[in-house]
Amino acid sequence: MAMETRQRRALPSDPSTTASSTSYTKVDKPERSDGVNEGVDRGLGWLLPLICLGMLRHMSATSNIIHDCDEVFNYWEPLHYLLYKSGFQTWEYSSQFALRSYLYILLHKLVGWPASWWFGEEKVRVFYAVRIFLAVLSVISDAALVVALSRKYGKRLASYTLAMLCLASGCFFASTSFLPSSFSMYAMSLSSALFLFNKPAMAVSVAATGVILGWPFSILAFLPLTIYSLVKSFKSVFLTGAVTSIVLMVFSVLVDYDYYKRWTSSVINLLVYNVLGGGESHLYGTEGASFYLRNGFNNFNFCFVLALLFLAMLPIAKKKFAPELFVVVSPVYLWIAFMSLQPHKEERFLYPIYPLICVAASAVIESFPDLFRDKYNPNGPSTLVMIAKFLRPLALGLILCASHARTFSLINGYSAPIEIYKHLDYHDDAGTGSVLCVGSEWHRFPSSFFIPDYVGQVRWLDDGFTGLLPIPFNSSLGGTSAAPSFFNNKNKASEGQYLRDPEQCTFLIELQLQRPYPTRGSDLSKWEIVAALPYLDRELSPPMYRSFFIPYQWQQKNVFGQYRLLRRIQK
Repeated sequence: MAMETRQRRALPSDPSTTASSTSYTKVDKPERSDGVNEGVDRGLGWLLPLICLGMLRHMSATSNIIHDCDEVFNYWEPLHYLLYKSGFQTWEYSSQFALRSYLYILLHKLVGWPASWWFGEEKVRVFYAVRIFLAVLSVISDAALVVALSRKYGKRLASYTLAMLCLASGCFFASTSFLPSSFSMYAMSLSSALFLFNKPAMAVSVAATGVILGWPFSILAFLPLTIYSLVKSFKSVFLTGAVTSIVLMVFSVLVDYDYYKRWTSSVINLLVYNVLGGGESHLYGTEGASFYLRNGFNNFNFCFVLALLFLAMLPIAKKKFAPELFVVVSPVYLWIAFMSLQPHKEERFLYPIYPLICVAASAVIESFPDLFRDKYNPNGPSTLVMIAKFLRPLALGLILCASHARTFSLINGYSAPIEIYKHLDYHDDAGTGSVLCVGSEWHRFPSSFFIPDYVGQVRWLDDGFTGLLPIPFNSSLGGTSAAPSFFNNKNKASEGQYLRDPEQCTFLIELQLQRPYPTRGSDLSKWEIVAALPYLDRELSPPMYRSFFIPYQWQQKNVFGQYRLLRRIQK
């Protein structure tokens, strides 16, 4: 009788003992120390992220447009000068001001120099070789972030992030832009990955590299990760970060001395000019407080909206994502708030947080079902939970489709400047010493890498711009160590920046739009059109149709001009 009434001992696997008032997630699962767990699913491996990101970043490297003239004149042109002893110089590279670091340029010369030797006169290939190098840096850092997310939070969150990193327009374009803010973006991805891999010292070391070698102002975006890491393991994190910072600063000063021929630090000069020295960034344009919100939606569409909702989702998914993922994502809010307060705003200023926007949005999508779970019975069946699970792929699909529409519109609408300069290769019969003239389209000049050797000069024509334009490096004045008197930090035009006699022009680059006034190239008795490509007219095209490709509507609704290469008719 006693045998019949004795209660059975509950086993760990007994279904009757699994009910709990709290949910059970991957992050709660303990590690086995006896080796039994070896070989179990550890999340996404490295192969899939590397392949997916590799294909998309290669597409970006070969098809990306140049989004900002600062990329050309402050980075591509100095690199061209180091490789070929010709190129345009900006006032920031005058040794009088020394606001730009040649250490960052030298990193890219490591690829550009062997490529220039290998490809010879085909400088365009050198341009794309450097872009491939940027793509590789992006692939490695973003793949590390995806793998880290997978191992800590599971495949679903990592897969969503991978899809957005691959196809989000912002990441697609920023990943292969030759800009310090892009380099800081690589550092942000890799630093966040190392942080999630529980390697705080290495994470802070990478963060210091992104700040000093990349963009000094990005230090604010790295603060949450750095502070949390210091609290977690002060001694090792502090020593590693300090040693990395000191070594890079010393190396930067030595490189600056070698090129500017005076003891200075471009990192400190840039900070002093913009923070303490009264840098007048408003001279280069100002925007309203909503600029980054509008820009964020254009480049990330609904992904950006969901990323901003991460804070609202955090209380519901706190057990899964706090505190580590919150530390990783928090720079999104900190950086947008800080940059929105600055009068001068540019799209590239948000590049450092682009990967984090993808992470935040992915976390929100992954947490959709958590909004409808019964906290007393989280694993119980629920129609709303099932609907929420079904909405996850729909939301991701909508984001990816809108991202593709944005990318397609920009590449097909605005790629003419890069493509039209390539046509110069077919007109070398114009003779050595030819002069290429550019008027109001100077800000879309794709760099000297697209100028064949037979073209002796690229000159600017006065089309009404009153600001200071780049002027060629002058080796006779010292090259990189020169401090030309015509440079100033007030954006005031120099007398010698324009070609006074347009009759000296052999070729002319011009954008022909539907306007009531004629352009220089309109006189076909003097000029012949040797190449023309369509260019989207931003002013006359509706915002929605020019921003996103809508099938059967994009070409009909938008207005296009012609980007032209003209050649002077010989009399």
